[in-house]
Amino acid sequence: MRSFGFLLSRRWLLFAVVVALLAYAAWWLGEWQFHRLEDRKASNAIVRANETQAPAPVDDVLSPGTPVREEDEWRVVTATGEYAVDDTIIVRYRTRDGVAGVDVVVPLVTSSGTALLVDRGWLGTENAGTADPSDVPPPPSGEVTVSGYVRADGTGDSTVVSDDSTRAVSSQRIGEALDRQLYGGFVELRSEDPAPATALEPVELPELDNGPHFFYGLQWWFFGLLAIFGFGYLAYDERKRGPRGERPRRVPRAPRNTNHPYARQAAEQARAEEQARAEQQSRG
Repeated sequence: MRSFGFLLSRRWLLFAVVVALLAYAAWWLGEWQFHRLEDRKASNAIVRANETQAPAPVDDVLSPGTPVREEDEWRVVTATGEYAVDDTIIVRYRTRDGVAGVDVVVPLVTSSGTALLVDRGWLGTENAGTADPSDVPPPPSGEVTVSGYVRADGTGDSTVVSDDSTRAVSSQRIGEALDRQLYGGFVELRSEDPAPATALEPVELPELDNGPHFFYGLQWWFFGLLAIFGFGYLAYDERKRGPRGERPRRVPRAPRNTNHPYARQAAEQARAEEQARAEQQSRG
């Protein structure tokens, strides 16, 4: 058995660098999953706390042009006003359980003139990317009191409003498109009084479990340990038996004696081939 000096060879040093990078990447990804777990626990705690609070007037929680605070997500607020049906916005690509659909957002104009964006619910469609606002069941007419869950605005290119539709709700983008003053954020409808003639599918509340992050983190750490263990095993194997390309080949065992006719025939054929090779080599 030789020493571990071969580990200083170029081949093994490069191998060690690759294993170290893989182990570090696995550790970092595991840490990332555990951080996501902590973020999810914190978010769930906020949702649980806000769901149990008494509904608050919208002006106590939201204000025009101001982003929603993280601690106010999923807070229940109430507002009274009239729906501006002509300013309905369709939120595309809202698939549920494999069924194409859209969300329907309608501004509720309060007595102050500031409008609250209300996501009234989900509507199944033949195409997840389109829906004509005229085909949407209308909200209650006249003065309506709504309660809903506060949600923060979306961000990025998905919030662009085009042809009265968007892919994510942004009070800033929709306010600019409709030329209306809006409260920051929006609400997902919980109830409205009076009730509509035809209600949309209600909002889906978030799942308050911890998700798969803990087990994903363990899996990444396991992969890192597996890489280190594999490196150690291969190093031990080479120290014990030498490089794989320099190891002696196994000599096949001679066939056992047997009286079976097929075995005797195979043995005789093998001897004849061996004898022929020997004669050919002697003539050469």
